[in-house]
Amino acid sequence: MRLPYTPNPPVPATDDEAAIISRIQARRAPRPLQPLDLALLHAPAVADGWNAFLGAVRTRTTLDAACRELAICRVAACNEAWYEWAHHAPLALAAGVGADAMGIVRDNGKTRGGLASVDEEERKGAGLSDREWAVLRYADEMTRNVAVPEEVFAALRSVCSEKEVVEVTATVAAYNCVSRFLVALDVGERNGTGPDDAGGH
Repeated sequence: MRLPYTPNPPVPATDDEAAIISRIQARRAPRPLQPLDLALLHAPAVADGWNAFLGAVRTRTTLDAACRELAICRVAACNEAWYEWAHHAPLALAAGVGADAMGIVRDNGKTRGGLASVDEEERKGAGLSDREWAVLRYADEMTRNVAVPEEVFAALRSVCSEKEVVEVTATVAAYNCVSRFLVALDVGERNGTGPDDAGGH
């Protein structure tokens, strides 16, 4: 990391900081604080807001786990945020996403024109449903191009309620924020590695 991590366990300077640390620890439990937490805790108020927002995105939407984790993993792959990938690819696999599907998510980056270069036979052969594919294409366009073509939005809208469209959009936006923070500061020391490199998390 480009800055030293804050101490672990953290040493709060005030009662407010102690409360913030407690809230972050509660969300992470039973896991310990992560390198991302120890980076954010340089700015406790930012860490507190981050914890509340990401906690809602990760645990309080109605999205199924496969679609949520596919969207997050696509953001990670596009941005080469391999720390993010290392945490979320196993969650996608645990949610039932197949290895072939994860290969499509991982490998079709900026040089191949994103997921638009994947044909229907390839994506169906990888076991990606219409809903999963619509979420992935939307995440891809939001991340690589920001503006989403109407046909990509229409495909998402055809398989998602209005609430789910907002939840997918918020998830992709949130994890673009996460990935940019991770890569800019090299949290977890994953910059310059790849999705299959061990360590760094």
